[in-house]
Amino acid sequence: MAEAKEPSFEEQLAELEQIVGTLEKGDVPLEKALSQFQTGVALAKQLDGTLKDAETAVAQVMTDDGELKDFEPEQTD
Repeated sequence: MAEAKEPSFEEQLAELEQIVGTLEKGDVPLEKALSQFQTGVALAKQLDGTLKDAETAVAQVMTDDGELKDFEPEQTD
């Protein structure tokens, strides 16, 4: 049995955009709107975590011995 693949950042963002669009129209029954809102909040939290992880990874560099350290640009005088 194959494991379910986690959706990509882009797929999650597209789903969130679709939910927002649907909720903005306002023609959704209250129960469905509440469910979609909760799903949207959960997606937003996941996307925020992914972005924070990416920001951390970009802010670090790997040294020659394989150690991660904070990125510090070279000073040019």
